[in-house]
Amino acid sequence: MKEFLESAGQEIHALDLVPSNGELGIGELAGQVARFAETSLPASFDLVGFSMGGIVGRYYLQRLGGLSRVRRFITLGSPHHGTYMGWLRGNPGAKQMRRGSAFLQDLNSDADVLRQVDFTSIWTPFDLMILPASSSVITAAKSIRVSVPAHPLLVKDKRVLQLVRDLLS
Repeated sequence: MKEFLESAGQEIHALDLVPSNGELGIGELAGQVARFAETSLPASFDLVGFSMGGIVGRYYLQRLGGLSRVRRFITLGSPHHGTYMGWLRGNPGAKQMRRGSAFLQDLNSDADVLRQVDFTSIWTPFDLMILPASSSVITAAKSIRVSVPAHPLLVKDKRVLQLVRDLLS
């Protein structure tokens, strides 16, 4: 996605959250976003998060002051209401992304604050990581359903790439 957006003239600052496998809790990963924003980003920026990265972005926005800096927020295949797949692993991040988790209940308790930014959630009904796939729909966001055949393709499918480009333009 980074290369596609850069070729379209977008200035991109990419952050790889470490580790990205759920071994750290979402709040700790959001702290990485906050530190990166403080040291490397302009006063106002757009934020895009894929899968768990979208929930990390929400935590940054809702709990770490990101609402004052982010203009547009886009999530791709993010489990805003949890995923049953979270039960397959016992690490902190997976536990927080489980359907009904206390973490997501807390985050969703004031999700309406996300209306302060231009928030779009892009999702596919064929997502086998986010179960049910409709968990990516959240009322605080504009919801865009794209028929991509698998979760990882949300960051590779040309239609999604063009959609993200257009949303950021």
